[in-house]
Amino acid sequence: MVETAGYTNEEKLKVAEREVRQRFYVYPRRVEGKKMTREKADYEIAVMQAIVEDYRALAANERLL
Repeated sequence: MVETAGYTNEEKLKVAEREVRQRFYVYPRRVEGKKMTREKADYEIAVMQAIVEDYRALAANERLL
């Protein structure tokens, strides 16, 4: 199991942002190859973008402290 404690919201934000970029790159090919529906790809990207926004707000609050 990977340890999850001790990472800042800024660190988590950077990883989540990278994941969004990766999904924009990979998912269209998965849809084209019929390994994923367009609806599922759109949903997965939207949820990860929401996570990015959550961490962006948390990181901004940390910088204020």
